[in-house]
Amino acid sequence: MSKPFDLPVWKKAPFIRLLLPLVAGILLQWYLQFSVAICIVGAISFTIAYLLFFLFPIAVRFKLQSLQAIILNLLLISFGLIITWQKDIQHTSSWFGQYYHDSDFLLVRIDEPLIEKSKSFKADGYVESLMHNDLQISCTGKVLLYFSKDSLQPPLQYGDKILINKNLQRIKNSGNPGAFNYQRYAAFQSTFHNVFLKQKDWVKLEEKNVNRFKKFIFQSRENILSILQKNIPASKDELGIAEALLIGYTNDLDKDLVQAYSNTGVVHIIAISGMHLALIYGLLVWLFARIPLINKLKIIQVVLILSCLWLFSLLTGAAASVLRSAVMFTFIAVGKNLSKQSSIYNSLAASAFVMLCYNPYFLWDVGFQLSYLAVVSIIIFQKSIYSWLYIKNKGVNEVWKLMAISLSAQILTFPICIYYFHQFPNLFLITNIIAVPLSSVILFAEIGLVAFSWIPFVGNYLGKIVGWMVWSMNKIILWVSHISFAVWDNIPSTVATTWLLYAVVIGIGIWLLKKNKNAIRLAMFCLFGFTLLQAYGNWQIKNQQKIIVYNIPQHQAIDFVSGNNYLFCGDSILLVDGVLQNFHLKPARIALQLNKRVDTMATVFQQQLFYQMGNKKVMVIDKSLQFVPVQQKIDVDMIIISKSPKLSMAQLTSIFNCKQYIFDASNSLWKIGQWQKDCKTLHLNFHSIPAEGAFVCDIGM
Repeated sequence: MSKPFDLPVWKKAPFIRLLLPLVAGILLQWYLQFSVAICIVGAISFTIAYLLFFLFPIAVRFKLQSLQAIILNLLLISFGLIITWQKDIQHTSSWFGQYYHDSDFLLVRIDEPLIEKSKSFKADGYVESLMHNDLQISCTGKVLLYFSKDSLQPPLQYGDKILINKNLQRIKNSGNPGAFNYQRYAAFQSTFHNVFLKQKDWVKLEEKNVNRFKKFIFQSRENILSILQKNIPASKDELGIAEALLIGYTNDLDKDLVQAYSNTGVVHIIAISGMHLALIYGLLVWLFARIPLINKLKIIQVVLILSCLWLFSLLTGAAASVLRSAVMFTFIAVGKNLSKQSSIYNSLAASAFVMLCYNPYFLWDVGFQLSYLAVVSIIIFQKSIYSWLYIKNKGVNEVWKLMAISLSAQILTFPICIYYFHQFPNLFLITNIIAVPLSSVILFAEIGLVAFSWIPFVGNYLGKIVGWMVWSMNKIILWVSHISFAVWDNIPSTVATTWLLYAVVIGIGIWLLKKNKNAIRLAMFCLFGFTLLQAYGNWQIKNQQKIIVYNIPQHQAIDFVSGNNYLFCGDSILLVDGVLQNFHLKPARIALQLNKRVDTMATVFQQQLFYQMGNKKVMVIDKSLQFVPVQQKIDVDMIIISKSPKLSMAQLTSIFNCKQYIFDASNSLWKIGQWQKDCKTLHLNFHSIPAEGAFVCDIGM
């Protein structure tokens, strides 16, 4: 019997062949920054070249079809260049950054309800105009607003307009090793400036500018949150999880509880994703198929289902993973209505193509990446994994089916999870078997609670049920997270090792599914390269000698690094505050593979304010000192100044010959500004941590 003909995936899913050159164009524009003239000339040239092919005879076109395909790919690359250039608001003539100068007044619209933080209120602001030298200039652009907690008089709401008279600050990275690239993240949101406002820095205007649909979305979110807060008689932990599970509201989540969900591999259930939309899509299909009249009108059903689905997506904040699912289900619903079933790969590629055309920066979104990788991984591997076992019992079989889905989803997501989060949840199978079904029931119960909360008895009863179920789920997750081997943590990873790991996984996957010997050879070759890179990295880590002055606002933090060990000098609160550690210090220590804090270090000599590591002499000044004149100046390589001591650069230069002055983030900004002026006058080298980021000195081997 002849073997059935198996079409390659790119033949079944032609959108893949359109998606790849588009992605290439987006990446090229982001990293190489072509001018718009080059992008447009390229697009016009390739369009003309492609159209000219239709003037040739069919025989000639057939012979030159490869060239035609190359030109089409170049055209799509040019399209990717153009949409990426266009998405950067800095290229827009109306962007306020083109005109803004210090001391200008800004007319800003509050573009969202204020969010309470520990020391401030945060909101997105939209610049409508600025006043420069008595000239009002209409402009556009976003700015991140922080209000001190004692400054919100009068209170502000969405749509209010305020006049700001304070210099904006450019958003910058901390510069700490391994730190999250917040500057790039903000740029992808078209935000490049922020400002911290006290009461004297702004004035509320009488006029408002409200988008009715956005106001409806914000009010709907507030109403849903109010219903949950009123009817769920539970602690903040249960309420925070319930809010996140239903509409993705994360401001009430406890960070330690979120970390427990992450450690056990079920954080996806509190981050609105495709799973939530799949459940809601199924509920909507079931519901509208049973409503009289509507169940007989297929087009009306599709319109209502998609309207509800997109409304839910907007209510949850329209994250990239949610939009991917919404676009995907839109294609599925429309396709079913047209009685056409396309390849799932083609639908995925088409949804990615549409989303990247809308916002090319989704390509760097972690949710976008994980969402597509998880779905593709399930499609490829779930059926094969499920076939490993044949189980007669229906209940046990359903459990095994869920385990197969969880296992298959991990195959293509674990390398990128390790890269971003540096951990792997060893017990994800156990927690997913429990948490996924339970969270699905909780989601439906919360929808019922919101729908019937107007009935006092029903709302109160459902609220208690939801609270109890969330409490039970939290207890299970916390119990599992406290098991010693629940998570493999602090896993180092780089871009190169991640790509090699993917090559290994894909090669082994092709070998297992297609019995392709070349694939396993490629996997083994890449595994060898992965091992070499890891060995070289370990050798570098073993021999590293560094001094790191971290950029942590209002805190002193210095690490003396030798191999895998580090000697910490700084504020004691950084040793016990988990939030500060995880955000500022942990990424650096994972990146440098620092796994042991020591109180003394053989390579570091310390005497009072002085440290010597290798050939580097360091002095740390964190309090006011009385200096005694000396006959011969003291040679030091760097002086680190912390906590705004009373001193002047002239005093220090009379005592020390210092090669580099470092002002860390625990100093007040006005003090640093004063010292910088003195350093420029005295021609001294200096490094401002708040302005330039963390200071890293490599001592050498």
